[in-house]
Amino acid sequence: MQELPDIIAPGLRVLFCGINPGLVSAETGHHFARPGNRFWPALHQSGFTPRQFRPDEQKELLELGLGITNIVDRPSARADELSRADLAAGGENLVKKVLAYEPEWLAVVGVTAYRDAFGDKKAAMGRQDRLIGTTKVWILPNPSGLNAHYTLPKLAAAFADLKAASSPL
Repeated sequence: MQELPDIIAPGLRVLFCGINPGLVSAETGHHFARPGNRFWPALHQSGFTPRQFRPDEQKELLELGLGITNIVDRPSARADELSRADLAAGGENLVKKVLAYEPEWLAVVGVTAYRDAFGDKKAAMGRQDRLIGTTKVWILPNPSGLNAHYTLPKLAAAFADLKAASSPL
């Protein structure tokens, strides 16, 4: 397994934040790499990307003002293998990263992980009242194939709401 590098640069429009790397992502070094993960199709269908990128094209997101990181760096087969302490510690590290890079938006995929990482038990999908420095925060549904409640069209619609909020006027 290799370390999964952040796809990040100062001043991004949106920094997408996964929960933690899955085993396929850790093996390949590419975010959201497991077949069946709907991150890349949702990103495209929502209008963030001009075409559907493959996980191995992740660095091309930077040219679009987009990036990817994770709350917790440690890979696991399932996000529910992480403890609340793992997520809380990851949340602290994420805040430091956001303050250092200052993206316009931080988009966390997974409301339960967000709640545990930030100690906000009432957080719901969409825009949050929280700011991290000047960075606005948004919660998206988890695009994992294990999150069967959200179909690809519903995921794409949620991503499109963020796209509309994050687009320059």
